[in-house]
Amino acid sequence: MMLPSKLTLVSAAIALSLVSTACSNNKENSDQGQIENHSEKPTIAEAKAFINSAEAELAAISIEQNRAEWIYSNFITDDTAALSAKVAEKQIATSVQFATQAAQYAELPLDEVNKRKLNILRSSLVLPAPLDPAKNAELAKISSELNGLYGKGKYCFEDGRCLTQPELSAIMGESADPALLLEVWQGWREIAKPMRSLFEREVELANEGAKDLGYANLSELWRSQYDMQPDEFSAELDRLWGQVQPLYESLHCYVRGELNQKYGDDVVAEQGPIPAHLLGNMWAQQWGNVYNTVAPDNADPGYDVTELLAQHGYDEIKMVQQAEQFFSSLGFEPLPETFWQRSLFVQPQDRDVVCHASAWDLDNLDDIRIKMCIQKTAEDFTVIHHELGHNYYQRAYKSQPFIFKNSANDGFHEAIGDTIALSITPSYLKQIGLLDDVPDASKDIGLLLKQALDKVAFMPFGLMIDQWRWKVFSGEIQPQDYNKAWWELRQKYQGVMAPTERNETDFDPGAKYHVPGNVPYTRYFLAHILQFQFHKALCDIAGNEGPVHRCSIYGNEQAGAKLNTMLEMGQSQPWPQALAVVTGKEEMDASAVLDYFAPLQTWLDEQNQNANRQCGW
Repeated sequence: MMLPSKLTLVSAAIALSLVSTACSNNKENSDQGQIENHSEKPTIAEAKAFINSAEAELAAISIEQNRAEWIYSNFITDDTAALSAKVAEKQIATSVQFATQAAQYAELPLDEVNKRKLNILRSSLVLPAPLDPAKNAELAKISSELNGLYGKGKYCFEDGRCLTQPELSAIMGESADPALLLEVWQGWREIAKPMRSLFEREVELANEGAKDLGYANLSELWRSQYDMQPDEFSAELDRLWGQVQPLYESLHCYVRGELNQKYGDDVVAEQGPIPAHLLGNMWAQQWGNVYNTVAPDNADPGYDVTELLAQHGYDEIKMVQQAEQFFSSLGFEPLPETFWQRSLFVQPQDRDVVCHASAWDLDNLDDIRIKMCIQKTAEDFTVIHHELGHNYYQRAYKSQPFIFKNSANDGFHEAIGDTIALSITPSYLKQIGLLDDVPDASKDIGLLLKQALDKVAFMPFGLMIDQWRWKVFSGEIQPQDYNKAWWELRQKYQGVMAPTERNETDFDPGAKYHVPGNVPYTRYFLAHILQFQFHKALCDIAGNEGPVHRCSIYGNEQAGAKLNTMLEMGQSQPWPQALAVVTGKEEMDASAVLDYFAPLQTWLDEQNQNANRQCGW
């Protein structure tokens, strides 16, 4: 899923967009010179005037950018790409300028609203450019090169076939040949080796940019976006991971044992870390593709949602209408007519489009849309519910000032979409007439295991990406130890290891897009915690008395009203206050994950004990 950027001042395409800062130096350097030569201390009145002006300009640019991005995604040509890139350059240049200006007002005793707006303006940059024009241009060039190395990356087999990352990932997900999996795993990582020196220099330059904004380093800037002191936020992540770690270790132990039975001791040892190439995913971040290998014999729930959709005449539009009806049952207003007129539901036959599912808010008010090439499958039925979760969030906070038109923190937006998806239970399928009977509880283990292989298996990976980057940014991990530290953290958190010898000529972090693309990753870990906390709280509000994994909030307006109250807040309040609206507490709590998967953990522990497995690594 992708949520196109609006306020987040930088997007996944920041590396390319940063070129604009070099192209816009005349105006920017003039503004910066004014800041540096400010002979008197800035005043509160000046700060408020700056915030209001910046907010208005960013709001106007966001609409221009949203429309350009939408046109490019739906009509891919050289011309639309150039237009989209041009607007993105303008947005990033403006954001860099405002972040730099905002730093001069950071110590003023502003009211809470303006203080919050100023902090968002100042801290939302992901890759801050140094004030030095030459270094600014160098950073833009490096960022573009890193993105290009990843985007153009291919691995060529001896037979002459050269495959892209998606094509290689398909092999990782489908093959059970350890030798082929190893070749593909190693082959993709070759594309990252040239990134190493570029990344090292990028970190140096971005750290300088962070210091220009008043931060010790880029690590401190990234961790300052969560309404907590940076070190407190790091400790919070450690606490959350500590809560879910026992569940993950039970899952890891079971999966390792099943893979050992399939491949033998020479490929997967009975103890220790799992070789990273055997878990069905290029990065071993989600393990759903090995489900058929590790599923219990009686795991089949007795129905197939893809088949049910076909049997009941669901086409692409009806699938979306049903997802809308889910929200209507919670008391939300119907989607605007423009949603149905302007969204993309089916892949066109006459042009190229970006088919990756995404949710859009084009005018910061009511022009919300989804863009996806819907397949009539169970997976896309879930994805549609997820994407509409983003749309309803976007519409809920439309009355907020522009800077607050965002989720409470960057984990909330993803969490809301996933929270809704958790309610697509067998009972929901029965309520809407797709399923005649809800399977008995004996079928729950297979359903829970399938979810856990994606959601629980992902959690340590979602955490460790930025654990590594933050240590790199702060200098705790030095360049000569980049790869060594990467695998130490992967083993510490995930219990996975490289299947072959790796050394410091390698740069395995670069084989994951979010590292060369400079996309923060902690948001995905947070979303995986928050979705279960939201789900449990909403189920409690709805009066659910059964197991939480069987609960659907479909049809409960009380739960919907509570959810909408939180969504309407946008980013106007610290996230703990938004969290408390739904959950009643201002602290993230992973115990809801344990509650959801409690039957599975009991089953996993029984399987591990019966097989006399030694868990841990």
